[in-house]
Amino acid sequence: MIKRIRILTCLLAGFLLAIATVRAQEIDVLIRDAEQMEATLKEKEAFRLFKEVLKKQPVHAYALTKCSELSSRIGHREKDNRVRDEYYQAAAIYARTALKYFPQDDEAHVAMAIALGRTALTKSGKEKIAQVKEIRQHAETALRLNPRNFKAWHIIGKWHFEVSSLNMMEKAAIKVFYGGLPQSSVKSSIEAYEKARAINPNFMLNYLELAKALKKDGEKQKAISMLQTIQGMPIHTEDDPRIRQEAADLLNRWD
Repeated sequence: MIKRIRILTCLLAGFLLAIATVRAQEIDVLIRDAEQMEATLKEKEAFRLFKEVLKKQPVHAYALTKCSELSSRIGHREKDNRVRDEYYQAAAIYARTALKYFPQDDEAHVAMAIALGRTALTKSGKEKIAQVKEIRQHAETALRLNPRNFKAWHIIGKWHFEVSSLNMMEKAAIKVFYGGLPQSSVKSSIEAYEKARAINPNFMLNYLELAKALKKDGEKQKAISMLQTIQGMPIHTEDDPRIRQEAADLLNRWD
């Protein structure tokens, strides 16, 4: 009897292991296909495939952060504000879920910072200010976990640029409600963008934002050089054609 129980236990363990192996293989295929869709500028299809991964394994760090990042990017391109906000809400939910289970994952913090940055654009007053503070916290945590996270450096650069551009009323509100924020400056923005560029010289958006910061800092020729560089860069995301066009428009205005 005991021998039979042992045999059945071994068979059950083998069966469960086989199921787990098959599921892992299915997830690997889905991720590979999703990455291929993203690389060929089919982000909605990539998003759908990453969601399929989460159906099979709801707590999957990479799939959660990719779903968040893609939701933020897709939402940003939506013309319908209601649909846009739904994507932004989804981005925040995916990022929060990733942080709940993987608080030491730098990409989860980056995804949260991006999601907050997108929703901050739709907010005003106290809500916007609260998110501005949280964005920096997540970006700094990501860099503490991985100093070579180029997206986190880009977010820090954007944070410095936007905060240094706040009007007097917004700065006063920050001081009243939160006791102020860390000091920001355009030069700090440029330094962060340059760090992102050193780590990943193919991140097109970073060149555009760096150009804007350089122009604001009085470095017009350097800014123009960044915009010119964009024109020869390969397309990696669905946002890149828009970024290249914006750079071309700025070149016509600044040159």
